[in-house]
Parts: sequence; C-alpha cells; structure tokens
Amino acid sequence: MDSSIKLFTVRGIDIRMHITFPLILIWAAIQFGFLARGGVMGALFGVIVVTLLFVIVTLHELGHSVAAQHYGVPVEQIVLLPIGGVAQLSRIPENPIQEFVIAIAGPAVNFALAILLGIVALALDIPVSRPLETLVEVQRITFSSIFTYVFVSNLFLGIFNLLPAFPMDGGRVLRALLATRLEYTRATSIATSIGRGMAWLLGLYGFLGGGFFIILIAFFIYMGASQEEALVKTRAILRGLTVRQAFSRQAYTLRPEDTLQDAVNLTLSTFQASFPVCDGSQLVGLLTYPKLVEALSQYPPSTPVAEVMLRDVPTVSPDDELFDVQRLFQEKQLEAIPVVDNGRFLGLITSGDIGEVYRLLSVEPNLLPKERVVG
Repeated sequence: MDSSIKLFTVRGIDIRMHITFPLILIWAAIQFGFLARGGVMGALFGVIVVTLLFVIVTLHELGHSVAAQHYGVPVEQIVLLPIGGVAQLSRIPENPIQEFVIAIAGPAVNFALAILLGIVALALDIPVSRPLETLVEVQRITFSSIFTYVFVSNLFLGIFNLLPAFPMDGGRVLRALLATRLEYTRATSIATSIGRGMAWLLGLYGFLGGGFFIILIAFFIYMGASQEEALVKTRAILRGLTVRQAFSRQAYTLRPEDTLQDAVNLTLSTFQASFPVCDGSQLVGLLTYPKLVEALSQYPPSTPVAEVMLRDVPTVSPDDELFDVQRLFQEKQLEAIPVVDNGRFLGLITSGDIGEVYRLLSVEPNLLPKERVVG
C-alpha cells in the first residue's frame, strides 16, 4: 500500500503528500492556538502559515528537481513529510559541479523568493524587519502577520538548509567542494563526520532546553549523514561489478502447473525461499515465500502456483550493475529477482548474494575483477 497521496504533477514530477503530513497541521494548531494562547484564531493562523510554508518547501524541492533534470538525472517524485520535503532523485551525480548546482538550487529558490517578498513588503509597507512585533498577537489573523511569518520562515529555510550537514543541502554543497580536491568517498566521509558532529550539538541544545523538535531534527541529521556515508561506501565497493558475477545459475524453478504443495516441498528441501515460475525457458512469474504463506492461508495445497504467483515481476540482465540491483531490491521490497537475457530465464539473484559480495570485498577489494566503471 502506498503511504503517500498524489497531489499534482509538475514537469513530469509527481508531488505527493505522505499520509502523516496532517500531523504538522495538528502541531501548528496546538502550537499557535493553545501553547501560544492564541485560541481558535491562533490555531487557524498556525494551519494557514504552515500550509503556505509547505508551498515554499515544494518550490524549494522543485529547484533541486529542475536542476537535476537539466543534468539528465531522473526525478522520481517529491514527497511532503511533516518534517519537510524530499525530492527523490534516481541518483546523485558524482561530478562535483553538477552536485553543487543541484544542491544549491533549493536554497537559491528561497533567496529569490526572499528578494521578491522583500520588494512586496517595501511596496506595501509591511514591517518584516520587526517580525516579533508583528507576530505577537497571532490570535488576530492579518495579512501582515501571515506575510511576515512566511517571509521569515522562507529566509530561515534557505539559511538552515545551508548548514554543512547531511542530508541538508549544505552537506552536499560541502561534499561537492571537497570533491574538487579529494576522492569522492573521502569527501563524503569528511562531510558526513561534520554532519554527525553538528547533529550531536543540536541534540545537546535541544536536550538543554531547545525543545523536542530540535532533538528530532538532530536525530534526522545524524541518521541522514550515516545513511549517506553507507550508501557511498557501498557504491564504491560494488562499482564495476555486475549481476553476472554474483547470481545463482542453479536456482530451482517451478512450472505453472506445479502446486503449492510442490512449492512447500521445494522450500523445505532447499535453502531457496523464492522460486521463479517458468514455462520452458520463459519466465512467467515469481512465487515468493510471503506470497506462498499467504496463498496457503486462502487456498488448498493442490492449487496451481500459476493462480497465486506474482506476474508483474522486475527482472535484471547479467550486465546490470550490482549497485543498481541493490537499489531495486529496496524499492520493490523483494528478496530475490530473476535474471533474464532476451526473455530467457538464466538464474536468480538475491539480496543475500549482493550482501555476501559486499562483505567479502570489504575485506579484500581485489577478489573480483571490475568489469566496467560507472561514470
């Protein structure tokens, strides 16, 4: 089940709202309506300004996305979460200039908006230079109070995102600058170490009185930095390795007419959990272990596997990169993927196969020859 709802599409990019997004609106209503003693009008003020703030967040993420599309990087979607927005790029270019432009494009949108809103403020004589005075009485919803809050929040968003800590834009900017002088993996290691250090400082500040939300941001930064370092390390180790070097050519298969009982017998007598279903040499489906268990709870053991197997199954070719296949495992939430060449079933690759290769090469990088290098 998809955990986000599609709102609209821009430049072929789906803008989606995570199902937990309303939590931030509830928080805003409580924060401005009750904690700030603004009452019902304060709660309404909070909902309005936070909604407008996420319009700005969407524009920020579109800045990244348009820059990525300029360099030929596909953008899968933009998802709005309670803690912000995420533009899901298919990959981050290792070219420092390209990564720098993509990373800086988001804050650049905020600063461009700040200039535009500043001009509007001057024209309408809105005192954005004294935001606290304007926002003291949030229980009164006025154009000035809403405008000032959005102006200040937009500027803060642009500046905050430039902090040199993953997964924020400043962390990627820092890595891009370091990568002009250092090897990419080393640049990532330095940038993520700085990010984790900043996360500890933010967490300490939140613990000493900055509030739970600061602690949450610190946790988000720490985890983001650690994940980025692990991702780059994995890509460096698996670089140049293909499915051909890791997949099992002796995978057990089932025929469409085989029964669930046959699948159970094969599962118990082998170490294999997912079984390609083949008609001759042609792949027609995949019976995963979760699907088998689900089918047994609904159908008798004599049911043909053709009635319950997965038909829309992703496949890979022998020349596909292991790193790309690992991402496919995560995206599709599968444990095994059939290997097919020109429609002919060749074998099976599992997430365990890739994990085994990764662990071995982490110890001895020269165990397997690199077949090609990703640019």
